[in-house]
Amino acid sequence: MSAIKLYVPRDSAALALGADDTAATLAAEAARRGVAIELVRNGSRGLFWLEPLVEVQTAQGRVAYGPVAAEDVAALFDTLLAGAEHPLCHGLTDDIPYLKQQERLTFARVGITDPLSLADYQAHEGFAGLRKALALSSSDIVQTVLDSGLRGRGGAAFPAGIKWRTVAQAQAAQKYVVCNADEGDSGTFSDRMVLEDDPYMLIEGMTIAGLAVGASEGYIYIRSEYPHAVAVMNQAIALATAAGFLGDDILGSGRAFRLQVRKAAGAYVCGEETAMLESIEGKRGVVRAKPPLPALAGLFGQPTVINNVITLATVPVILARGAAFYAGYGMGRSRGTLPFQLAGNLQYGGLVEKAFGLTLRELLHDFGGGSATGRPIRAVQVGGPLGAYLPESQFDTPLDYEAFAALGAVVGHGGVVAFDDRVDMAEQARYAMEFCAIESCGKCTPCRIGSTRGVEVIQRIQQNENRPQQIHLLRDLCDTMLHGSLCAMGGMTPYPVLSALNHFPEDFGANDAAE
Repeated sequence: MSAIKLYVPRDSAALALGADDTAATLAAEAARRGVAIELVRNGSRGLFWLEPLVEVQTAQGRVAYGPVAAEDVAALFDTLLAGAEHPLCHGLTDDIPYLKQQERLTFARVGITDPLSLADYQAHEGFAGLRKALALSSSDIVQTVLDSGLRGRGGAAFPAGIKWRTVAQAQAAQKYVVCNADEGDSGTFSDRMVLEDDPYMLIEGMTIAGLAVGASEGYIYIRSEYPHAVAVMNQAIALATAAGFLGDDILGSGRAFRLQVRKAAGAYVCGEETAMLESIEGKRGVVRAKPPLPALAGLFGQPTVINNVITLATVPVILARGAAFYAGYGMGRSRGTLPFQLAGNLQYGGLVEKAFGLTLRELLHDFGGGSATGRPIRAVQVGGPLGAYLPESQFDTPLDYEAFAALGAVVGHGGVVAFDDRVDMAEQARYAMEFCAIESCGKCTPCRIGSTRGVEVIQRIQQNENRPQQIHLLRDLCDTMLHGSLCAMGGMTPYPVLSALNHFPEDFGANDAAE
């Protein structure tokens, strides 16, 4: 009798919830009973409320059980191996509504494959995009990315193909591809999931970018708080190099692309591309003035493509299936899909990859299941700690870069953090200013001083010290930071502050009789 195949995630979220203990107990129970099992440590499916999620391979497909704690294993074991009904059973994994209603293009393999198995990766369309890219000219690769409509998934949403074309046309003996994996936004984890759960996809995307622009060296800048991601990427780079997918002669093409990991130093501001370049070069992470643009004078002064993880990880499917396939998803100028990350006060937190165009309300309720507390969702911050707070009246806005910009909001990296009706929005505004004060690189005055004064002004508003004048002062301060800051650190801090002030004035004492 052949071994029964079981899957237990090795993703950080699953590990934090006891996946290693569950896997070890499954192996021990199988050994005790003399049952042959093959235990695969896959990535997470992104249904975090079900972790550790254990899957068993059956004739009908994989059947999911979760959350399975180590102490559940002994009683569950026979049922699990048979793929039979049980209170912890969710049926066929692919039929779980949370997954079935998604459009997983970038995350098509995540949770399905063994992250470090090259054979598994290739069995699921892996390196198909790279093989096609090797048969194309550099300009044709760039044109494919342009035609797909892919925009930077790190927050700025700049068209990736235009950035690539600029670097491709630059004249230099050495060019670089840099992946910004300094995922510091609160409530975000899609980059980490790619790094840990499908690392070859990022390697493939970066290699294609190197072929497109004429770069032979690449760096992946990973935040220091992601030790598992750093370890997995280093292993994956070594295995891919040994197999000829990286190195001096990619798949016998005579083309070279080499990759290395750089561990970040723990500063939020290093998520800004020029501060990241400074850090990779071994300097303090301080924002550079632009121009020159990094596309022309980036890493070590050379032309450099800088994209975030999801942008580069999406390139393989575009090359494999064509620009028109990818552009067929989405709305307006927001083409393709985005992995949204649901966090905060939600019943079902996790990863949801959907085409642009669904509404925030659909994300919060159809996927998130509403608040975990059962109370009304009052505010949602989209796009990280510098994203705007949206009130319930704006929950029907389609998730689209332009639609959000029209509200003074950002889609950003796709992080969605929900708050119920007990949240104090004045305190959230104060936190935004305090966050900026702590994380500012200190190079420009509006950000360095403005955020510190901002904390003080909001505290005076909270204490009802000449409140109308202080609110007027806060708006003026936000205007200065918005238009005078050197980078988005100070330039975006007004987004959460002003949105809180505009949509939730009662939390700032608008109804206070003292006024």
